[in-house]
Amino acid sequence: MCGRFALTATPEQTAAFLGLAELETFPARYNIAPTQPVLMVLAGPPRAPGSNLPDRQPMLVRWGLIPTWVKDTREFPLLFNARSEGAAQKASFKTAMRHRRALVPASGFYEWRQAGDKGAGGSKGQPYWIRPRHGGLVAFAGLIETYAEPGGSEMDTGAILTARASSGIANIHDRMPVVIEERDFARWLDCRTQEPRDVADLLRPAEPDFFEAVPVSDLVNKVANTGPEIQERGIVGPQAEKVRRQKSGGDDSQMTLF
Repeated sequence: MCGRFALTATPEQTAAFLGLAELETFPARYNIAPTQPVLMVLAGPPRAPGSNLPDRQPMLVRWGLIPTWVKDTREFPLLFNARSEGAAQKASFKTAMRHRRALVPASGFYEWRQAGDKGAGGSKGQPYWIRPRHGGLVAFAGLIETYAEPGGSEMDTGAILTARASSGIANIHDRMPVVIEERDFARWLDCRTQEPRDVADLLRPAEPDFFEAVPVSDLVNKVANTGPEIQERGIVGPQAEKVRRQKSGGDDSQMTLF
């Protein structure tokens, strides 16, 4: 699964990576969680003949997809991940798989190695910051659905597709986000000519050595912790407090979201 990730690149770096003309200014975000706004990119309308403008458009969506047919969101689970193996057939995701495939830029994601009976992010789980081994940005495979609320207003919502974990991550968790490589951006986003079966080959784990996993302290467990200190190397357990005491210049203030 993918329940937390980060986007710490500048807007200029992010726009260049995704092939966008520009992006509005946004701060580095170190601890993005479900229900928060996330940046996703869709294919834009067809370009006019001779135009050299990018044919992709950015959107801010609520992380947690709500299908159009949901009547009461209070009784519907939070769909922040979608298993790629069955997304094209599952009622919650099949429309978005056909019509609104997206890219989710990220600097990396967090995962928890389980211990005992605790769930992901639990007090006995060791968190890891999982980032591209060679640095830079990655693009997760995403889905977008626009949900019309009973009052008439609309809300753009989204989910991140996951696959079985590669061998480099499987010792931490059995799932990981699907990474779309730059050469495949256009094909993944092309919902006009590429049906879900045409892009099914892209829904695979990253290469075993693509990511590196860095153990971090349990500061990441709290959504309120949003500063860069949550990515510092650390461990959960008796030494966690010692790691915190050794830190200097920490900033406990929260960062503004988009």
